[in-house]
Amino acid sequence: MPTKPLEELEAMVGDSRVTVESFRIEPGKVEEFARAITADDPVFQDEGVATDRGHHRVPAPLTYSQVGRFPRYTPADVEGKGFDLGFRPEYVLHGEQAHEYERPMAVGDVLEGTTTLADVFQREGPRAGTMTFAVLETEYRDRDGDRVLTDRSTAIETSGAVDDDTDDERETADAATNGGTAAAEADVPSPTADDFERVRTTDDLAVGEAGPRVVVADLERQHFVKYAGASGDFNPIHYDEPYATGAGNESVFGQGMFTAGITSRVVTNWFDIADVTSFGVRFQSRVFPGDTVVATGEVSTVDPETGTVETDLEATTAAGETLLTGTATADLE
Repeated sequence: MPTKPLEELEAMVGDSRVTVESFRIEPGKVEEFARAITADDPVFQDEGVATDRGHHRVPAPLTYSQVGRFPRYTPADVEGKGFDLGFRPEYVLHGEQAHEYERPMAVGDVLEGTTTLADVFQREGPRAGTMTFAVLETEYRDRDGDRVLTDRSTAIETSGAVDDDTDDERETADAATNGGTAAAEADVPSPTADDFERVRTTDDLAVGEAGPRVVVADLERQHFVKYAGASGDFNPIHYDEPYATGAGNESVFGQGMFTAGITSRVVTNWFDIADVTSFGVRFQSRVFPGDTVVATGEVSTVDPETGTVETDLEATTAAGETLLTGTATADLE
């Protein structure tokens, strides 16, 4: 349970404050972040490639707003995400993350983020006892005051460490259904980002059509360390073994947004990043050292009149355990 009563947290709902200032999108940091999520797409590091694809500047990956949480972008009177919720960091999980884009973040942008505590509530969980949820919504605007994107993050404080071995019935069914396919797919190397002809129109797109597959095999602890350094997520539960096991976990485990970053590669290998209007994920399980991540996508809706295509996303381990599910939307010609 949080160190603050639920009534006190509920009284804060609707409060807003600037939590990110002078967030400069820098070329070296964009390249570092792209490497940390295992993205090999040269559009994130080569201005010439970006220009050839129609970008005025090098774009940042879809989940790059996480970098705005670095202390150097945090106002002096703000701690963490801007609200003292009394959550114990060793028992905080990332439940959901969603992004809505007006345009991609791009090198040279200087952004300001205003965060609103959108909701707080509690539920009883089958694996984690009483869970306290906090939904935080951050709107990023550029120096002209134009909105670039909004991200929504759901943090969950559990009563203790979550045991991933006691999955509920839905997760067990997912693993049984997907296990053989995911394991087989994991044996096939992922194509590189340059191997794809990105979809720019709804012509020939059909519901059920599969998108690019991304496989990152045999994860190591250094993957989580690299992501911490690139993103600013320095929760020691992801890289400090005694801290992680002391909190009741079998070992350190990957950041949810690390897995989300891998999954975002499905979207940016499939569509031009400028056409992506939303990307969101719901985390279901954790990734540990030695795991392989298999990320896939499938067309769920196509509207030729508006040019809108909606996709369903999933990331699993090679054994078929669902790590996250998600959606993405692109506006095409």
